[in-house]
Amino acid sequence: MARATFGAGCFWGVEELFRKVDGVTSTAVGYMGGTKENPTYEEVCTNRTGHAEVVDLEYDPSVVSYEELLQIFWDNHNPTTLNRQGPDIGSQYRSVIFYHTPEQKEIAEKSKKELEASGKWKDPIVTQIEPAGPFYRAEEYHQRYLQKRGQSSCHI
Repeated sequence: MARATFGAGCFWGVEELFRKVDGVTSTAVGYMGGTKENPTYEEVCTNRTGHAEVVDLEYDPSVVSYEELLQIFWDNHNPTTLNRQGPDIGSQYRSVIFYHTPEQKEIAEKSKKELEASGKWKDPIVTQIEPAGPFYRAEEYHQRYLQKRGQSSCHI
């Protein structure tokens, strides 16, 4: 098994997206990339802890590749809006790839360059690519939030 961590806006929708991918064996939503240990949702929402809302997933690379996970990441959010996805505004909603291995870093940087060269987006891609740090699991009521409510996305 391997691990991947992505921030692409509200973690509820990002988790639901990746939870349904063949080869993804587990997902958890939480916080990464900040300075405070064990932050709460309320603290992250103040925009003062530096954390991003992320989905941390375990996957089977013999079923789904890291490249395929990156493609899903790129295809399902706007990587050109700084600290914003749709109506959600703040650094916790930033577009970010947290890599767990040097190989993931290399693959993520290559995929970002390819997307930039493709011309798909007229604005610059602002997605950050950073080393994974401690993952702080979000409160239980955030886990599988949309699934628990019979929803498939955060926004209409």
